[in-house]
Amino acid sequence: MLRIKTRTSKYGARHVIADGRRFDSRAEYRYYEQLKLRLRAKDIASFECQVRYTILDPYKHPTTGRKVQGIVYVADFVVTHLDGSHEVIDVKGVRTEAYRNKKKMFESKYGIEIKEVKA
Repeated sequence: MLRIKTRTSKYGARHVIADGRRFDSRAEYRYYEQLKLRLRAKDIASFECQVRYTILDPYKHPTTGRKVQGIVYVADFVVTHLDGSHEVIDVKGVRTEAYRNKKKMFESKYGIEIKEVKA
């Protein structure tokens, strides 16, 4: 069952609910459908949705003692190929400054390049 929410994000993307999952845009949902087809065709070994990676752990500020929130990057998809290699995929309509910064930090920490798919 496919349900498209009528409320949009500030960038015009409409949320889609399908297969018990919530997708941030129709483009992300379409890419999910492509991955399901590739999985059935045995073109890929597996894939995961909305995988969280910690970029910076939460910590206490050394002088004030206040808790500082950590930074997390959530990949739209992580594909495991037949050879065991992994590919981190992000479906993007708008490359915000926050995304660009998280991408740099993620790639620096994990040594994995994020593949961007245009919406």
